[in-house]
Amino acid sequence: MAMGGWRGLARRVVVLGACLLAGAAIAQNTAAPMPSFTLEVRSPDRNVRELLQRHLELQRFREVRDLDEAELARLITLAERDARELLGTLGYFSPQLEIRRDNGAMPPRVVVDVAPGPPTLVDAVDITFDGDIAGSTASDAIAQRQRIRERWALPKGRRWTQDAWDDAKTGALRELVARRYPAGKVGLSLADVDAGTQRARLGLRLDSGPSFRLGEIQVTGARRYDPVLVPRLARLPPGTVYDQDQIQRAQLRLVGSGYYDSAYITVDPTSDPAAAPVQVNVREARLHKVVLGLGFSTDSGPRATAEYTHNRLPWIDWRAVTRLQLERKTPFLETELQAVPGEDLWRWGVSARVERLDDGLLVTHGQRLRVGRTKNDDNFDRNIYLQFDRASVQAEGGVAPVEDTGDGTAISANYIWAGRYFDRLPYPTRGHSLGLEVGGGLTLVGSKSPFQRTVVRALKIQPLEDSRIQWRGEAGAVLAPDRARVPATQLFRTGGDTTVRGYGLREIGVVRDNGVVVPGRYMAVGSVEWQRPIRRGGVETNFEHALFIDGGAVADQVDRLRPWWGVGTGVRYKSPLGPLQADLAYGVKVHSFRLHLTLSSTF
Repeated sequence: MAMGGWRGLARRVVVLGACLLAGAAIAQNTAAPMPSFTLEVRSPDRNVRELLQRHLELQRFREVRDLDEAELARLITLAERDARELLGTLGYFSPQLEIRRDNGAMPPRVVVDVAPGPPTLVDAVDITFDGDIAGSTASDAIAQRQRIRERWALPKGRRWTQDAWDDAKTGALRELVARRYPAGKVGLSLADVDAGTQRARLGLRLDSGPSFRLGEIQVTGARRYDPVLVPRLARLPPGTVYDQDQIQRAQLRLVGSGYYDSAYITVDPTSDPAAAPVQVNVREARLHKVVLGLGFSTDSGPRATAEYTHNRLPWIDWRAVTRLQLERKTPFLETELQAVPGEDLWRWGVSARVERLDDGLLVTHGQRLRVGRTKNDDNFDRNIYLQFDRASVQAEGGVAPVEDTGDGTAISANYIWAGRYFDRLPYPTRGHSLGLEVGGGLTLVGSKSPFQRTVVRALKIQPLEDSRIQWRGEAGAVLAPDRARVPATQLFRTGGDTTVRGYGLREIGVVRDNGVVVPGRYMAVGSVEWQRPIRRGGVETNFEHALFIDGGAVADQVDRLRPWWGVGTGVRYKSPLGPLQADLAYGVKVHSFRLHLTLSSTF
């Protein structure tokens, strides 16, 4: 480029920069114009300050450029009435107000001094009813009337505010329409406030309308799966009393079944109350679904999982679920076929599983076939099945005789019951769960011997003032002749991240004279853990701190059960990838510390 060209380019750059700087200066001068006045609210009550500072009409005129002194004086006069109305919503009906203008400031400042005075208290509450609920002698309606009055959120002696009054009315109406009366409404409400005595007399009349019973279910959106699934899973037969809680549970059952991604159930309050149609709108799940997962634990190291679901197999319409887990200690592959639930909600199922359990000197290859029926309810599950178990145990270097390692084959009949009663999932703060497994069968290798197996599990979460305690217990027993070769998959070992911390995975078992650990016929595990949410500024974060004591024992005879103790501390984190748990535990039996980490995520 010639010298003249460079000079021309330089001039253009200089001119452009000057224009940009000038534009920025102009923008800076016009971006923040000086207001006509400022507003300052002074009061010992923070709520009063925030309310007036935010909602006084006077605030709207701060940006008016041609506001003269006469107009500002008029606005200040009007602001007193506006302020008193706003203070009334907080229950202050006799405040001391002073609004003045400070011309010494630039721009002028309007100062609002407020002494709110005593708050208004509720002196009496009268709740009455119209409609079916008023004269119904049904025990359910009588209990509902009593419940509405008992749960009234603004009783005598409570401070009255407009928000509290509105919330109390909303809560009472919510109690009314929650059961029997979806067409319920507020017929009349009155708050009679005496500003002189700072007392409020409240009156509320609730009109329930007619009592509703459910009619036939009308389904929309069902195309891919058997149409009988919706009414079977919803469990809302005609003639059922309208109940919002039951309807919400029905929605959760439909979504939890795996056949539907979403479900919305509505009842038209203008329909026939004797048989109100139940509208169910579903969005069906895909026919095929793949779920992949990654995880890590100090027990088994990194973990990868894959799950494939076919929701409707050709010809039989059953669901097929295949799961694969790849990890160092306990890899497995299993597949399960499930029938559509019947009228009684029981379903048939068939499953097969192969697994590998690496316990160091002992490696167990297990195979399992199961045929039976299951029933899943809102809070508990039941399972009845026949099961074939085979366990082939490899003892490194012949460290233990085959008969002593759990190498065996058996067939058994079993029953499982599990109940869950928590306030919320997957992170409960209170509640409990119980589980029971009972089975009996016959060993098929060596001398054919009968055996019986029982396992009991319990978990309780008990809330405290700002923390909670979790109690966990498990006990198991296998009753069989000494010579019976019960498969290792039916016997017991414990220890690890989720059982007895301070020890490795399945490290606790029956210790033979040569130091080899083999599975036992009796097991007892217990744990108590104190959990405290970590707060920041009084608000709970996603972190928790825990202190715990674990104990577990395995033996071939009950009187030889000796607990292995573990004590420690840890943190929990509800991460976007999934729950993370980190614990540092001291194994009293082995006199050493052990770090336990678990993290899992699916996508």
